[in-house]
Amino acid sequence: MRPNRSLVALSFLVCLLVWPPMTSLGQETVPKARLPVLTTSAGQSADINTLNAIMEQAGVKYDYCDVPTVAMARAGVGLGGAKAKTGFHIEVTTDLARFKAGTPYQTVVFAIGASLKGMGASGLTVESEVKRVTEIIQYCRQNKVAVIAVHPGGQSKRGAPGSDNERMIDAVAPFADYIIVAKDGNKDGRFTRIAKEKGIPLSQVDYALGMVALLKKVFE
Repeated sequence: MRPNRSLVALSFLVCLLVWPPMTSLGQETVPKARLPVLTTSAGQSADINTLNAIMEQAGVKYDYCDVPTVAMARAGVGLGGAKAKTGFHIEVTTDLARFKAGTPYQTVVFAIGASLKGMGASGLTVESEVKRVTEIIQYCRQNKVAVIAVHPGGQSKRGAPGSDNERMIDAVAPFADYIIVAKDGNKDGRFTRIAKEKGIPLSQVDYALGMVALLKKVFE
């Protein structure tokens, strides 16, 4: 998914002035995660732009790639020197004075949300995207890299069982170490059920803006 966060970041700043973020940090234990961190998409929707804007507002430096391979994740900070090209986007904002290139990632954060247009632009199908995401998660579990599943898109990024959005949820949420979701995307309680069945900490926020405070606390 092509990064286009200037408008997203501006929208966040405006919304922060109009609607204060609503969370319940004092009523729940927020898991901790370690840096350095890689952000990526599960489904290639614009929700990855939202996630990256949230990370920036939280003051968390990160590396980003829309379609990283296991080899790139294993290469650590800098993603092995991979370069952006058409259908393949990379940003390295990690503090290189603190974490030199090649430092293993300690956390991977997935923005869950499917877009056929986004997948097509990256040369992916739903099946190949699920396979790619599954491989990254398997790498994380085998190497004790924390996985955070973020679903900021609300009801618009949900669907009928077996739909593209639900398949992305299936690929990530049950294997995460922490799930963060906008309440509008959990009206049917699906994320709550996954969290209870798998023993995964779950945080819900009224709006995506509330994720700023959560992720700041996660990485503090």
